[in-house]
Amino acid sequence: MLKLADFYLKIVEHLKSISTQTMGWLATLLLHCAFVPNILTVLLGVSDRLPSVDVVLFIWSGLLLMFFRSVFTKDNLGIITGGLGFFIQALLLALVVFK
Repeated sequence: MLKLADFYLKIVEHLKSISTQTMGWLATLLLHCAFVPNILTVLLGVSDRLPSVDVVLFIWSGLLLMFFRSVFTKDNLGIITGGLGFFIQALLLALVVFK
């Protein structure tokens, strides 16, 4: 059985191999998923509370800046992730509005 220190060292070694591009892509993906649980609870009728508009605007503004950064640097994975994320969020928003 591995000791806790060995386990920790293996995790640190693995994290060193992750690129900055991967970290940026994961950050974009996690930010796009920030409102999914909240929107699903509204769609399923569990709750009627949506996140406040200022929080949504700040997160979407950050995501939009990350999307433009991907366009300027010609990062195809970032462009696809950002575009697909905005499409899915718009679709979920439409489902909430037109429910």
